[in-house]
This record gives sequence, structure tokens and C-alpha cells, in this order.
Amino acid sequence: MGIGEKTYEFCEKIEQDLKERFCEIDKVAEQNQMKVLGAMQKNHVSEACFAATTGYGYNDMGRETLEQVYADTFHTEAALVRPQITCGTHALALALSANLRPGDELLSPVGKPYDTLEEVIGIRQSVGSLREYNISYRQVDLLSDGSFDWEGIRAAINEKTKVATIQRSKGYQTRPTLSVERIGELISFIKSIKPDVICMVDNCYGEFIEEIEPS
Repeated sequence: MGIGEKTYEFCEKIEQDLKERFCEIDKVAEQNQMKVLGAMQKNHVSEACFAATTGYGYNDMGRETLEQVYADTFHTEAALVRPQITCGTHALALALSANLRPGDELLSPVGKPYDTLEEVIGIRQSVGSLREYNISYRQVDLLSDGSFDWEGIRAAINEKTKVATIQRSKGYQTRPTLSVERIGELISFIKSIKPDVICMVDNCYGEFIEEIEPS
């Protein structure tokens, strides 16, 4: 194929050096695959789930089974898996608007969220934003080394704080992506200050890359 011997040997060496890391990735993938298969078996996924429906969602065995498979896979009480939710930003907007009411405050303890959420929150002026409904927003940036600003978060939580949104992925920022363990530490800290704060995790790009999920 025209590949030089030195180039080939170099690539072979790099591949061997990364072998242990690839094995770790394969192990996590296999464990998560078994988790999904187990959820499908538990909920008796069958050809009947693919039958035609009215489109209204009433008595839709396929939809109900699919959502239960998701709930069991991610260890949640319930799940919404619908084609009407068109993208990640749409899902986040639904979750925020469902849990926040006028007078409440949204806190981001991990710095600025995705650019697409700026208009949803009202950081950038937008019709129908949370800001228009008198829902305020507060943000605590990560420290220069990527760690949480514990004291800054403590100071930011107040009587109006209703939801804390935690974006796992670095998105367009240069900060490190958050592990499930770090997210757990952050949620525990927030709950220790104000137990009734709803902690919403944006797990986009984070599904199945560890053995456990944020839930």
C-alpha cells in the first residue's frame, strides 16, 4: 500500500503502547452492552413492539417498552424517549421549563453552558426565554485548574436557587470533561447546603463511557 517500513513499525509501536487503554474502553463498552441487553430482556422487547400504531401514543406498546428500557438502563424512575424532542437543547429547555417557576433561580456551578442554551436561559435576549418569565440565572466558573469553586458555589446558593444544571461535557470550552465521580461529589455538596435543589445533569456525549451514569 506504499507505507514505508519505518512508518509501519512506528504505528505498530504506538498501537502496542495504547493496547491497555483500548482494552479498558472495550471492557466498558461490553459492560454497557450487557446492561442494555439485560434491560431489553427484562422488558420483553419483541417484534410486537414494532407494530403500527395510531400515532397518538395511546396504548403504544413499543413506545412504553422503549422508555422502560431506557429507564432501566440508566437506573432512573422513568424516561421520555420521543421523536418530538428534536435535539439536546430542546430536551434541556423542556427540563428547565418544567422545573423552574417565576421567582426561581437557575445555578450553573460548572461555568458557562453551551452557546445554544444562552437564549433559552436569557443570557442572550430571546423571546420566550426563562428570563422573560422572571427566572434568574447565576453562574460559578471553575477554577483555573478545572476544579470546582466550592466556596463560590456555597456563596451562590440562596433561597431562590431551585435548579442546578451540571454540564458534563466540556462542549466548546477548554475545561476538562466531568467524570461521574466528580459530578456525584458536586451534587452531594450542593445537597448538603440546600437539600431541595434539583440537580439536572446534561449527560450529552457522556452516555456509556463509564460503567455507571450520573443518575
